Amino acid sequence: MSTGGGAGAGARRALVTGGSGGIGAAICRRLGRGGHHVYVHAHRGAAAAAAVVADIVAAGGSAETICFDVTDGAAARAALEAALEAGPIQVLVNNAGIHDDVVFPSMSEARWRSVIDVAVHGFYHVTQPLLMPMIRTRWGRIVNISSVSAIMGNRGQVNYAAAKGALNSAARALSLEVASRGITVNAVAPGIIEAGMGGGFDPAVIAALVPMKRAGTAQEVAGLVAFLASDDAAYITGQIISVNGGMA
Repeated sequence: MSTGGGAGAGARRALVTGGSGGIGAAICRRLGRGGHHVYVHAHRGAAAAAAVVADIVAAGGSAETICFDVTDGAAARAALEAALEAGPIQVLVNNAGIHDDVVFPSMSEARWRSVIDVAVHGFYHVTQPLLMPMIRTRWGRIVNISSVSAIMGNRGQVNYAAAKGALNSAARALSLEVASRGITVNAVAPGIIEAGMGGGFDPAVIAALVPMKRAGTAQEVAGLVAFLASDDAAYITGQIISVNGGMA
C-alpha cells in the first residue's frame, strides 16, 4: 500500500474497488473531500491509484492504495484483513467491473465468465469479509455500481447486463439482512457517462438515446454515491437509483 495524509480520529474509512480511473476515481476524490479516509483499490492500475491518492492528499484529504484481484478470494481476504487492522471499513463502493461486448450467439464462455467473475464474485470477495466488522459498529454504507444495461438491456451486453443485474438483486437482498444494524445497501445505475465505460459514443447517438441530449459526468455519479454514503441517506436502502439523463 502507498499512503498519504492521516486518518483523523473521527474519519470513516471508505473502500472503492476499481478506484483508479473514471467513475471510481471521481468517487474516491469526492469521498476524500467529504472527510473519509479512502482506500483506492486497483488490480493492475497501481500507478493510477497512487495518482488518485496524491490528488486526495493534495486537496487536504487522507487516502492510501490497496491492490488485489477481486476475483481471487484468498488475495482479497488477505488484503482486507490487513486493512481492517487499522479499524472497520464503514463505507464500501463496489465499483470494480469490466465489459467484454459481443452478441450472445458469438459469446465465448471465457467472455461470459470474466465479466461475471469481476462483478459478482468480486462483490462477494470484498463485501463478505468487511460485513461483520461493519455490523459491529452499527453503521455502514454499501453502494454497488450497476448500469442502465441491467435495467433496460443492451445489445451485445448480455454478460454485462447479467452481472450488473445480479448486483442490483444482491443490494436488495442484503439490505434486508442488515437494515436493523444501521447499514444501508443501494445500487447506483449510471447511463452513458463521460470517461466511464460508456465513453466514445457519437453525439448523434447520445442525442437519440438520452432525453437530456448529453452524456453524464463521473462527478455526477460520484455526487449521488457520496450522498448515499452520508448520514443524510440513513433511511434509503434497497434502492436502485439511476443516473442516466432520463434513459430509463
